[in-house]
Amino acid sequence: MPVVVPALSVPTAGAPFERTTIERRDVRGHDVRIDIAYAGICHSDIHQARAEWGAGLFPMVPGHEIAGVVSEVGSAVTRYAVGDRVGVGCFVDSCRECENCLAGEEQFCLRGMVATYNGKFYDGERTYGGYSTQIVVDEAYTLRIPEGLELDVAAPLLCAGITTYSPLRHHGVGPGTRVAIVGMGGLGHMAVQIAHAMGADVTVLSQSLSKQEDGLRLGADHYFATSEKATFRELRRSFDLIISTVSADLDLDAYLGLLRLDGAFVFVGLPEKPQDFRVFSLTGARRSLAGSNIGGIAETQEMLDFCAEHGIGSVVETISADEVGDAYERVVASKVRYRFVIDTATI
Repeated sequence: MPVVVPALSVPTAGAPFERTTIERRDVRGHDVRIDIAYAGICHSDIHQARAEWGAGLFPMVPGHEIAGVVSEVGSAVTRYAVGDRVGVGCFVDSCRECENCLAGEEQFCLRGMVATYNGKFYDGERTYGGYSTQIVVDEAYTLRIPEGLELDVAAPLLCAGITTYSPLRHHGVGPGTRVAIVGMGGLGHMAVQIAHAMGADVTVLSQSLSKQEDGLRLGADHYFATSEKATFRELRRSFDLIISTVSADLDLDAYLGLLRLDGAFVFVGLPEKPQDFRVFSLTGARRSLAGSNIGGIAETQEMLDFCAEHGIGSVVETISADEVGDAYERVVASKVRYRFVIDTATI
């Protein structure tokens, strides 16, 4: 029988959160039931709860940065046991048959991945996210949280961690690579730690120097304010890779000018407006402009293991269910260092 559990719900676009209950399906053969301990707040939660990326499915229970403990397993489960520490990220199913799924890139499923919330399974069942006390997920879309990672700091890794790890890995970052991270927020502070652990020379490009101390402490070698025009003159043709973690509009020609021969500029932040640039900014040094979107299941597990090995975790502020509305406003105003996680025991 389905289980009724407490949750935080947005009844309509932009409405305040309400305490409610939702049904979680009965555990099927390959399912695990997870008692959620912490749910991270991602900026994309805010966009979707406010229908800023198009019409959403309401009432909505956001949350795709989920960390907890297995409390029940299906009869055919082989990967997990009751008591295991696990996580769930941005999707909970995919077709498992297309070329992208078979290549371990389930996030690019040609049929469309099933989002952890604000989505539907292929049979039409609604998905509800991690702002709740339990979730039931197929074991194939569940991640193991290694020992050495506390659940609260691990939760944001399921989105912010993999969002930054994947492009760094894809573009071959390692010792000798010069990497710039645009933005020192929820994504940026993860990118700095991961790039540093990969052996890169890491530069943060932020509007101001207000977070310079944090950036250097987390692994940056250099920190520059982009509000200073001299920054772009001084750093011209300096980087092999630039990862943009911000949603603000950028002067792309200025940033592309910071790349060396064969350098790449990669978007992981999502500006809402179309971005303009001169093609000459690419052709002059065989540069590339690219994007990246989270990662597949295997790569996400690899990221978690990497973070545990290198002592990397999100810098978090733990909040109660009553503080989620205020937390949303602080995220929009960039007044969090660096990621909120909800203690789901307060829901």
